[in-house]
Amino acid sequence: MAQFEEVSQKSAIHPKPVGLVLQYGTAGFRTNSKQLDHVMFRMGLLATLRSKKTKATIGVMVTASHNPEEDNGVKLVDPMGEMVTPAWEVYATQLANAEQEELLTALKDVIEREAISMAQEASVFVGKDTRPSSDSLSQAVLDGVHALGGHSKDYGLVTTPQLHYMVCCQNTQGRYGEATVKGYYRKLSQAFIQLTKNVPNRTDDQKALLVDGANGIGALKVCEMETYLKNELQLSLFNDGSSGKLNHLCGADYVKVQQRAPKGVEMTAGERCCSYDGDADRIVYYYSGSAGRFHLLDGDKIATLISTYLKELLTQAGLDLQIAVVQTAYANGSSTQYLEDTMKVIVRCTKTGVKHLHHAAQEFDIGVYFEANGHGTVLFSKAAEKKIQKLAQDSNTNAERRRAALLLQNTVNLINQTVGDAISDMLLIEAVLAIRGMTVQQWDAIYTDLPNRQLKVKVADRRVIDTTDAERRTVSPAGLQEAIDSLVKKYRQARSFVRPSGTEDVVRVYAEADTQESADALAHEVSLAVYRLAGGVGEESKSL
Repeated sequence: MAQFEEVSQKSAIHPKPVGLVLQYGTAGFRTNSKQLDHVMFRMGLLATLRSKKTKATIGVMVTASHNPEEDNGVKLVDPMGEMVTPAWEVYATQLANAEQEELLTALKDVIEREAISMAQEASVFVGKDTRPSSDSLSQAVLDGVHALGGHSKDYGLVTTPQLHYMVCCQNTQGRYGEATVKGYYRKLSQAFIQLTKNVPNRTDDQKALLVDGANGIGALKVCEMETYLKNELQLSLFNDGSSGKLNHLCGADYVKVQQRAPKGVEMTAGERCCSYDGDADRIVYYYSGSAGRFHLLDGDKIATLISTYLKELLTQAGLDLQIAVVQTAYANGSSTQYLEDTMKVIVRCTKTGVKHLHHAAQEFDIGVYFEANGHGTVLFSKAAEKKIQKLAQDSNTNAERRRAALLLQNTVNLINQTVGDAISDMLLIEAVLAIRGMTVQQWDAIYTDLPNRQLKVKVADRRVIDTTDAERRTVSPAGLQEAIDSLVKKYRQARSFVRPSGTEDVVRVYAEADTQESADALAHEVSLAVYRLAGGVGEESKSL
């Protein structure tokens, strides 16, 4: 077949280093950019096959998110803008690791297993972040698409969530929105302006926000969007990529892990600040207190703010819709307690990883999910959207109910439901704070985080740890859970769990308690139990 001849010829231009093995991780392939040329070409091939199989447009995003600048990676996007389905992650790994002479066999294996008609048209959308290596690597993806006769649209520089959005717009025939960057800006900014226009006496202080763009694509795109916001939000942008290195001493991951402000951001006490990550699919907020103390508002605080706002609107609108917050075991115990006991919101706990959260959120009328690291969004069922729309358009309903329904309708339009989106989440948070007349300090005070500590224990083989109950309890090795249970009993308001890392031979330990001292001590004691019962290597950890 002529098609496969072209694959062979083009594959020779993107050869695989012999013996190199890569794993498709939680968000695709990620490693040093020098090792990725063959992977990108092959992901172009795979995306084309996935498009033929689904008879829909597929997305390929070239990015390594919050990794250092010299790394790169690739994320595949399924037709509704969601992450690619797990069975195809397996194919991705097989294709990426097939030696040069085995590539056609691996390719034909996927075609056969999935019964793909090669005569079917294929369409692939490609986007890239600002890394120096993204140019040539996105070209390799396009080569792969064209080698199998697929049609491509190259969006060039876009944030990861923008590419997810384009794919969803394309496959809903424009019902979700217009599949252009301008269409994205228009939809979000119009919703934001509608939400904030009825807020009485918003001051310039309330409209001002400091943004750390992580020296990445988010900085470029939020600049493009600013004119659409018509001064309803006044952004001061730092780490805009003009001089600093991507993610270096800045960005959401740095701020969350280091618990400090990014380099180059001059904050005065009480000013609202936020940080994006490298591909703008994560966001965290923070401010500096009166005594110069750093205050972080992470994904748990964001989920709490948004779900509280939505719950209040549903009550005002008199809509009987079920709202739930989806968390992982890493969510701070205080947030869970506040949501369940004070707000009476359903809280569902799932395994770590966005795909698990997204999936669980789909089970409710309205599902709010955020990982503590700031990646998250809100999902509305089709039925919920219909009910909101119907009420918003009903001229017979009373003014209060209709106002709430209109606010809900604009909120739906402001949210990128395909994936976590720093720009969309930022606009949503800003709108909620404005509508509720809240300062960042009042938001922070909704609940107080329990002190916590995370540690890593090096082990010979992470697979000896097996967990259950959304990773909150271990079933093996024998005796470990009993040991953790008895350690937890020694402290007040305490909780601890351990789970194997998804990427390296370490076991991650999480502990929280009523004081930082207790949380530190508990984390240390649990890590010793892991070391002794799960085959620790190297030195035992010293107390903190």
